[in-house]
Amino acid sequence: MEDSYFSIKEPAFGEYKEKGSKFLAYVFPVSNEEEINHQLAGLKSEHPKARHFCFAYRLGIKGAQYRINDDGEPSGTAGKPIFGQILSHELSDILVVVVRYFGGTKLGASGLIQAYKSAAVDALDKAVRFEKILTDSFTITTPLSELGHVFFVLKSLNIIVGETIYSDCADIPFFTRKSKTHDILLQLKALLLKVPMEQAAAMKPDDWDCYTIQENL
Repeated sequence: MEDSYFSIKEPAFGEYKEKGSKFLAYVFPVSNEEEINHQLAGLKSEHPKARHFCFAYRLGIKGAQYRINDDGEPSGTAGKPIFGQILSHELSDILVVVVRYFGGTKLGASGLIQAYKSAAVDALDKAVRFEKILTDSFTITTPLSELGHVFFVLKSLNIIVGETIYSDCADIPFFTRKSKTHDILLQLKALLLKVPMEQAAAMKPDDWDCYTIQENL
């Protein structure tokens, strides 16, 4: 199961100059169109005299949601080369905007393509990449008397846990890597119930003895 992809940790900036024109490239980590529109509005406010705000973005694990915008430049000369660099750097959940200040000399189609590509490359090369991993979220409810045992088991499986909520019982949120959820839950059951893996696999899915496991949707 494909459950990870690369994005960037924080915004980055790059630039390219050609025949008096300035191409200022801004790279932002984003997760939805609302964030994209917010960043675009911010740049337009920051650069009120700029001629073009060309951009491309890509969202999600497979990058199926994307958009390319030439913002008045000849078709295919701005958004496409920007998007090409997003693909070349194998990134998603990312917005790249190149702000152009026109210098008075036309660059032609090939010159524009090179300029927008170069500006995007300069910014993307400075961005810090990281791997985003898709997870499933669960909560285990346990009697307080079993709390030490539960924490020991979770730690032994290197499971990431959230903040525990205490009442008559304890609710412990935890997270599993999506591609490994089935195996992790099976190991968790075996260790909590102190039974062999084969026995845990043969038990009913909801048979957790004094524990309750609920997926957080």
